[in-house]
This record gives sequence, C-alpha cells and structure tokens, in this order.
Amino acid sequence: MKSAIITGASRGIGFETALAFARAGYNVFATVRNPDGVAELKETAARESLPIKVLKMDVNSDESVNDCIHAIYEETDTIDVLVNNAGIERHGSIEEMTLTDFRDVMETNYFGVLRCTKAVIPQMRASRDGCIINISSVAGKIANTPLGAYAPTKHALEAVSEALAQELKQHHIRVVIVQPGIIDTDMAQALKPGVSSIYPQVNRFGGLFQASLKSPRPSSMVADKILEIADSSSWQLRHPVGPDAAPFLGWRGTMTDEQWVDWNAAEDEVWFDAVQNTFGMDVR
Repeated sequence: MKSAIITGASRGIGFETALAFARAGYNVFATVRNPDGVAELKETAARESLPIKVLKMDVNSDESVNDCIHAIYEETDTIDVLVNNAGIERHGSIEEMTLTDFRDVMETNYFGVLRCTKAVIPQMRASRDGCIINISSVAGKIANTPLGAYAPTKHALEAVSEALAQELKQHHIRVVIVQPGIIDTDMAQALKPGVSSIYPQVNRFGGLFQASLKSPRPSSMVADKILEIADSSSWQLRHPVGPDAAPFLGWRGTMTDEQWVDWNAAEDEVWFDAVQNTFGMDVR
C-alpha cells in the first residue's frame, strides 16, 4: 500500500485530499495543527473504514515537523507522496497590514513547505521514487491588491518548487505545482467586500471572489486533481485547477506589467466594467 502525507488536512482542500487518497487505497497520514478540530475527518474515516491516521504537526516548527515525520517513518518505510497543502491567508492593503501579517503568512506558506519537503527528500532520494505536490494558487503568478501578503508566499513557493524539480528529477522524484483558482474554501469565503480601507482595491477584489462563489467550485475538485497527478507518471510542472484558473492566468498574460498596474490602479467603474466585459461577472 502506498503512503501519503497530507498537511493542513482539517478542512478544505486538505480534508478532501486526505479522503480522496484514502478512498483510492493510500495509507494516509493527515497532519493538522490542532487534532481536536478534525472530528469530521475522523468520523468519515471510521464510517468508511479508511486508512487515515491523524497526526499533530505544526509546519511552523522545526521540532514539530521533525517529530511528526519521524513518527510516520516508524510506521512505514517509505512516503510515496507529500502534499504540502497547509496554508494561511491575510489580506488588506500593504500599508495597512502589519509586518507580523507578512511574516506569519510567509512562515506557513513558504517555510512550512520547505520544512516538510526537506524532511522527506532523503528517503525519497534513497528510494529513487516519490512525488512532492505543492499547493500554490493562481496568486503564484498574479499579484494584486488585497493579496499583497499572500501572493508573495505563493510566488516564492513556485520559484523554489521549480528549482527543486530540477534538482530531484535525476533522482526520479517528481515535483508538482497545483494552482487552484477561486475554490469554495474558508479562505476564499473570508475575502469579502465591506472592509474599512483607504484603498478601493481591497473591497472590489473581494466582490470578485464573492461573485465567483455564487457558483461554488468545491475543494473536492482540487483533491481529485491532486490524486490524478499522484497516480500519473507525468512530469508536467504546473497544473491550474478550476474553471477560472487558466482564464485568469491567460488574462494576466495578455497584459504588459504596466497595463496590469494601470488597470488595477484604475477607478472602480473602469475596473468593474473590465471584469464584466472579460468574464461576464457583475462584481459591483
């Protein structure tokens, strides 16, 4: 039986990914910061007799990551798949967010991934097999307000993943970047208009999220793609997921950097009209 570690498995994409892998026959180690908050995952696993073991791991802590990975290797000789899903989000204007906000998001979304990845590479390299799947976002290629703290973490994650893929291919270890678009998660639901800010971009982008979530794309959509990637033999590096992911990335690709800045700096009505003309969504 193959084994997989899924980080941030208490809810959302991590929760659905743990279930998807277990239902597909993987031995799943579902790691969470707070094991008391995973009653639904444990109940589902028990009801369906799924091979899921919930373990406590704080990706922000060297000691916690090392202790958890050590405990996993006491139960299994190999980890076939690592899904680095654990992440947090802070949003607002760069001026109005604190430096603590920036540090917290980078610590979890970037350094947390590095901690977990570095902990499994030696065994994968010795086995000459393995798959490391890093959950990024379309924000890994697109930067705009109010995601000035979040997007840099995903840009950094994509850069280190690309470098790591080059290092590990000779050892037959696949490194994969998954780029979800707007998915119905707690994180996406938190991005709403109505925030008090001197910058209008903070609220109008929240309107875009809420308009998109009127036709919600479930976390299971991303989980199914992650499982598909793990079970494949593809060396494709980046995988946009969701009906708006590739269009968003393509849309950004049609603009120069200067056009992108000008469009996001435009007055509200200009911005709203552009979104409606491009995507058919009224986000006012």
